[in-house]
Amino acid sequence: MRESRKVQKWVVYETIAGPKIGMRSVCTTEDWKVVEARDPMLHRIIREDITDETEAEKLARGTSGDLKSKAKPIRPKFE
Repeated sequence: MRESRKVQKWVVYETIAGPKIGMRSVCTTEDWKVVEARDPMLHRIIREDITDETEAEKLARGTSGDLKSKAKPIRPKFE
């Protein structure tokens, strides 16, 4: 008989105080409980219960890390 895999849930949170203010991070729901217990007023949840780690990472980093579009070089016009 097959064992069912437990679905991992992810949390995206932001640091709202201290030297790393504004930094967004990703962790599992279980890890979030530890982070929040350690410093309850240092972070705020952006979004929780995300089932896809890739989606959570993209939400945390925003457009940072996306491929840059290459602008076409401007050619001078000769008249």
